[in-house]
Amino acid sequence: MAELITVEDPDDPRLHDYTGLTDVELRRRREPAEGLFIAEGEKVVRRALDSGYRMRSMLLTPKWADVMRDVVEAAEAPVYVVSPAVAEQVTGYHVHRGALASMCRKPLPAAGEVLRTARRVAVMESVNDHTNIGAVFRSAAALGMDAVLLSPDCADPLYRRSVKVSMGAVFAVPYARLDPWFDGLAAVRAAGFTLLALTPGEQATPLDEAAPHRMERVALMLGAEGTGLSAKAMDASDLRVRIPMAHGVDSLNVGAAAAVAFYAVATGRPGS
Repeated sequence: MAELITVEDPDDPRLHDYTGLTDVELRRRREPAEGLFIAEGEKVVRRALDSGYRMRSMLLTPKWADVMRDVVEAAEAPVYVVSPAVAEQVTGYHVHRGALASMCRKPLPAAGEVLRTARRVAVMESVNDHTNIGAVFRSAAALGMDAVLLSPDCADPLYRRSVKVSMGAVFAVPYARLDPWFDGLAAVRAAGFTLLALTPGEQATPLDEAAPHRMERVALMLGAEGTGLSAKAMDASDLRVRIPMAHGVDSLNVGAAAAVAFYAVATGRPGS
């Protein structure tokens, strides 16, 4: 069992991994550079460990030491126990769920590696909102997508907010970055995938008519909130598809649109 180490000083250097968690720009630079990410909440911490991520340390408030006892007993990393007040001073916010873990990142696989065995992949361009990234990953995991590919400017799936919104689904779906971006799209097609660009444009083919669930290998392309896919990305696609909508609604949040579209491309549905 890891030793429970009580820490009373919020400036203790042993808590460095947890400092300034509300400073988005700082954490976006620091975490990849230092090879770590933060898992927040009991379920997310457990899912990270179950997915094979190695723990650097854990930060708990006293009541969570008992809840996480089995994790503490198995931990090979230091476990720090702090008061709620100290936790807030260190992190910059009130840690409602009382359990944080600093985890080691794994090397990202090459895009070709995740495509090798995939049939259904999501491809995101310039989705830089962490909440949307987390929502897309959660839907991808729930609806059977095999992998996610990201343009170089997409937000980090392992940023704390993304992980939290996805409820740890970012650990369940393989992902890679397509860099360079447009050459990468050509490589996806060369791997045998039909590239479908999701757009609200009226000239696009309704998803049901496109019948992507009958296609052998599908890469569904999603753009950023508001701007959508770039013209160059749309031109790189094989087919533009849309979700038919009612009551004058012209578009959905990218997370909601992704969930609908993922169901449409899923295999094993009636008529597949």
